[in-house]
Amino acid sequence: MTKHDNQRNNNHDEKNKRMTMTKNKKRNISRLGGSGLSLDAFANAKSNNSQYNPSLIKKQRELYKNAKNVQKYKKMLKQQNQQIYPSVAQKYNENLNETEEDNKYKNERRKRKKHSAFSLEELYKKQHEEKEKERMEREAIFQEKKEQREKAEAHRKTLRQKMLKKTRKGQPVMKYRIEHLLETIQSSAKNAADN
Repeated sequence: MTKHDNQRNNNHDEKNKRMTMTKNKKRNISRLGGSGLSLDAFANAKSNNSQYNPSLIKKQRELYKNAKNVQKYKKMLKQQNQQIYPSVAQKYNENLNETEEDNKYKNERRKRKKHSAFSLEELYKKQHEEKEKERMEREAIFQEKKEQREKAEAHRKTLRQKMLKKTRKGQPVMKYRIEHLLETIQSSAKNAADN
């Protein structure tokens, strides 16, 4: 090979390297979402607030609605106060009447309390006895359910053991399986006869 051929091969290799580098660069740019913004474009995009923002619009609407509702509420309160505004003398008379009635009511309550102390104690005892009875009944029911659960579990366990028994050669023992089938047939026959 001559010197000229070597240069040609080197140039060809360099061109291939450059082409693969540009291909890789383009692929990376497209993978990352295109080329980036220039500094001016970025600054303008940040400062420009003319873009559509639905969350901001929603917040503004809510704020406006709330302000409107508060204004209506205040207006209604003002109207009610103007319609129902009694004179000071009437208020004073009403307060005097209320205090007299309150005093009578308090005296009556004191008298009732003295007489009802004994009945409160009896009432407490009755309620306590009722609660105790309810608790005992719940415990009895719970205990009964627990016993039934344990019985059923023991029955299932023995049945499972029988069903899984095998002969010396690894075959299932058919005696227990046939007994189980017979029991189920008899129980279904009883249920059919009862109905």
